[in-house]
Amino acid sequence: MVTATLRTLRIIILGRRNNDLALARATDPTAAVGVVSKNHLPRRFRAATVPGMALHDLPLAGRTALVTGVSRRKGIGFAVARELAGLGASVFTHHYAPHDAEQPWGVDDLDAVHTGVREALRGEAGAGAASADLRDPAQLDELFDAARALTGSVDVLVCNHARSGGDGSILDMSPAALDAFWETNTRSTLLLTRRFAQQFRTDEPGTTARPGERLSRTAPSDPATAPKVIWMTSGQEAGPMRGEVAYATSKAALAGVTATVAAELLELGIVLNTVNPGPVNTGYLDPGTTDRPLTELEELRAATPFGRWGEPTDPARLIGWLVSPAGSWVVGQRLTTDGGFGLQ
Repeated sequence: MVTATLRTLRIIILGRRNNDLALARATDPTAAVGVVSKNHLPRRFRAATVPGMALHDLPLAGRTALVTGVSRRKGIGFAVARELAGLGASVFTHHYAPHDAEQPWGVDDLDAVHTGVREALRGEAGAGAASADLRDPAQLDELFDAARALTGSVDVLVCNHARSGGDGSILDMSPAALDAFWETNTRSTLLLTRRFAQQFRTDEPGTTARPGERLSRTAPSDPATAPKVIWMTSGQEAGPMRGEVAYATSKAALAGVTATVAAELLELGIVLNTVNPGPVNTGYLDPGTTDRPLTELEELRAATPFGRWGEPTDPARLIGWLVSPAGSWVVGQRLTTDGGFGLQ
């Protein structure tokens, strides 16, 4: 039987998924943004065409996705980027590796990360990548502009980045700590979503509306063609996340405002869903890099319904489905993909 201690640990782990933690300021602002056009990719980075592959096998062909928080091959962002590439999308990835250097799992080889994404491309798709501090609105705008420059538009936005670590209990909270998590996890996600949505506004520049006033609906007749946005939340609603007050607060805000933003985006024909990936081992549950008691982790893992932690490809498959035509009827939902972990 899972003890009370393990139940508390379960909630903490549920909130400690590592979204590749792309948040710190680039040390060289001039190198913060970079683009690789599909027309200028080296041959070894060109999209592969699989023999026998038909157009219907590439449901995201002709669409471009921006995926944030892609700095480690063990991360969810990397798995999502490869999943979307495998479905035919052009993929622009965001990263900031120096933050990983402060974590027990350390940094990854960014060249290998980028190569791994490009190797998953299909058809005529292309790829690009950039580094940016998403707490800085100017760098956030530069990132989005770079992503648009890849093909001319961004059709799918996956806000996978997050700050975790360096948190604490309510007794440890300070304005600086709360602001750091808010700016990285919540504010940047809202601002990226705003930039994404602005592509699809059809009203005249300078037009103002009262708070809550509806826009003229411009939704496409076919939801399969709608632009898609994915937010990432955590397990803060399943129970206490002791020692992670700032992180849980920042993620709870996104979960809580999902319905409101989704309703507003629908007026522009945009579909938003929020995903809780559950406890996914992105390195923070490995014996050599975890900060949790190994005995308790092993007991908890053994007690899971399928005897394993989630893998990055688990939420990646759900996200790939949600942003493809097959998942287009799911709108404004908060979805959990945890292999039954929350039912224990």
